Amino acid sequence: MGTIKLKNIRTFSYHGCLVEESKIGSDYRVDLEIKTDLRKSCISDQLADTVDYVLLNQIVVEEMAIRSELLEHVAHRIIVRVFAEAPAVSRIKIGVSKINPPIGGDVEAVTIELEEYRN
Repeated sequence: MGTIKLKNIRTFSYHGCLVEESKIGSDYRVDLEIKTDLRKSCISDQLADTVDYVLLNQIVVEEMAIRSELLEHVAHRIIVRVFAEAPAVSRIKIGVSKINPPIGGDVEAVTIELEEYRN
């Protein structure tokens, strides 16, 4: 098995439970880690034999553009799409962070993390 990590994918999105969040938006960070068998691509040197991280980034960016009230919800949508569009992925770990969340304190970020295995 091997690991592919996309670290610090930055988006400007409109997630949150507050009405203001849906209007003014906020900065977000996504960290995505997938497990897959990389043995074939190590030998073949062919993109077709691995999981294309361009596709992974595209999924994250597209799903982050769809408003959700909860970070858990958007993270779950990303997981569902990655499993659907990248059949070689066996495990996904994702962290979605809201930078400078409006929670009435000096907090750099709030992060949720999910980990799922292919059934």
